Amino acid sequence: MKVLALFLVGVTGVALAGGPDITEARKLYNLTEFEQSLKVLHAIPNKDGAAWELTGRNYYMQAEYKKATEALEKAVVADPENSDYALWLARAFGRRAETSSPFTAPGLASKARQYFEKAAKLNPRNLEALTDLFEYYLEAPGFLGGGFDKAQAAAARIAEIDPAEGHWSQAKLAEKRKEYGNAEEQLRRAIEVSPHQVGRFIDLAHFLAKQGRLQEADQSLARAEKVAPGSPKVVFAKADLYIKQGQNLELAKDLLKRYMSMTLSPDDPPKSQAEKLLRQVRGS
Repeated sequence: MKVLALFLVGVTGVALAGGPDITEARKLYNLTEFEQSLKVLHAIPNKDGAAWELTGRNYYMQAEYKKATEALEKAVVADPENSDYALWLARAFGRRAETSSPFTAPGLASKARQYFEKAAKLNPRNLEALTDLFEYYLEAPGFLGGGFDKAQAAAARIAEIDPAEGHWSQAKLAEKRKEYGNAEEQLRRAIEVSPHQVGRFIDLAHFLAKQGRLQEADQSLARAEKVAPGSPKVVFAKADLYIKQGQNLELAKDLLKRYMSMTLSPDDPPKSQAEKLLRQVRGS
């Protein structure tokens, strides 16, 4: 699951709650002003599901995963048929599982799976829910409900909704099975189907870098820059690639400094992650 691996968490839209306060809180959230957004939300006396959901997402973005689950559980109680609420609750439980002790992680992971499955059931065309469920099945061991067969079935459902995302999921499956030629082919087909999505080029660059094909990875990121000049995602991806490969470290520093000065959205890597990379490269 993207949320579980690097998490890279995509942001879904939800119905607007009534009143100017929730609108202001959502604007602040979209500007990654999570603490300010929470202050607005805390002042709302009678929160509905949308307010609790946005509260949970703010806590999630601040890595306050226990508080996130508590708020998102209230959102689900307020509107148990809302697929997006169930999805964000699943993500929060997933992050808690990743960051908890070996004794509590299995139970939290099982809750994540249950809510991913619920989100996908409530809205069978919720692509983000299906994608996260696919990644859970792909990464989790069998005793926690994972498995390649389940991942394959989820990938087929994804392909029906979004062919490019379907190729991406097939690539992840192939890579997990060490079928690297097939994985690369699927990633390139995803680009063919959706040539204007910058994330497709970044996915291919990550794959190529792991194969030691650094020049080709850099070329893929260069193509991403042409598709989306000045994209924060591309700036971060280039710095991350250079640092992981131990190359162009001075350029990586400059890219990270540039990234931290950019206006970001909640679906961009957080500035705290960039700060961590910058400390890493300064210590190398």
